[in-house]
Amino acid sequence: MAADDKDLAPLRARIDSIDQQLLELLAARAEAAQAVGKIKHDVNAPVFRPERERQVIDGLIAKNKSPLAADGITYIWREIMSACRALEAPVRVAYLGPAGTFSEQAAFAQFGQSISKVPCSSIDEVFRAVDAGAADFGVAPVENSSEGAISRTLDLLLDTDLKITGEVALVIKHHLLTKSGTLDGVTRVMAHPQALAQCQRWLSSNVPKLDHQAMSSNGEAAKLASQDATVAAIAGDSAQQQYGLQAVQSQIQDDPHNRTRFVIVSHGSCQPSGNDQTSVILSVNNKPGAVHQLLAPMAKHGVSMNRLESRPARRGTWEYFFYIDMDGHANDPKVAAALSELQAEAAFFKNLGSYPRSH
Repeated sequence: MAADDKDLAPLRARIDSIDQQLLELLAARAEAAQAVGKIKHDVNAPVFRPERERQVIDGLIAKNKSPLAADGITYIWREIMSACRALEAPVRVAYLGPAGTFSEQAAFAQFGQSISKVPCSSIDEVFRAVDAGAADFGVAPVENSSEGAISRTLDLLLDTDLKITGEVALVIKHHLLTKSGTLDGVTRVMAHPQALAQCQRWLSSNVPKLDHQAMSSNGEAAKLASQDATVAAIAGDSAQQQYGLQAVQSQIQDDPHNRTRFVIVSHGSCQPSGNDQTSVILSVNNKPGAVHQLLAPMAKHGVSMNRLESRPARRGTWEYFFYIDMDGHANDPKVAAALSELQAEAAFFKNLGSYPRSH
């Protein structure tokens, strides 16, 4: 036995012993989760409670005195809770597919890997799947740090009865991918329109002769690139691994801090988690100072506004809907007071829900 193996042997034995203890504890947790699931089934309560899972993870991070980073704690316990939740009932999650998209990554970041996946061909289909009961939750991109709001998602939030019950913010790293890892024989670059826009400067400078073709998703582009040597796809790590592609160039996004925010939509609602956000849609009467008067209740009650986005009302007139994210839960007294005054002042008011903020 080599000297280093001799030194490692007792440590490996200790790790094996700890792993056995962890397995026994996980089995006990799984049994407790099954008991919880039975009670939830009897009273028809939802299997997934995002505010409860957020409280569990935040509490563990606050108590953590180990070398593990907060992100590590989050990832480990999300997967533990996901696997235990699946013992109660598989959570069906709709997202923009196919496999390998950033929407799928956002779904895993929110729900863990132990879900029943419902990949969809469009954001509209994601909302339809949840609205019709074919999925319990939907994941949809709503905002990119460099390209701004995702208009279709905003329109669907307005036009459907679904509520926001969570959000996920992902760092987006785009790679130029092909079957061979070279551009030999490549004539086209395919990607979702947002990805093409987020890489426009790099593409213009480095591959100006390649045609750009918009696809329904980066995952679909990567799938085609795996089948056609004339296609280069813009996609992330997950799609690269999923379809066995090679990187011609990694991280070609124009903004090195590129992030996309996704919303989780469902028919449900969330109780306060302690770190929440409330989203509403408003419109105002066409009169001087209307927008200022509309926003005044938040300042009056000390409620911070995190985001303000406007969209044309699409009625043939110069009217707009305003999408507002504010700190706090609708059950918080200050937020409740502000919402009450906003609703009284607005020509149109829709509460999209209160939900835990992303880390």
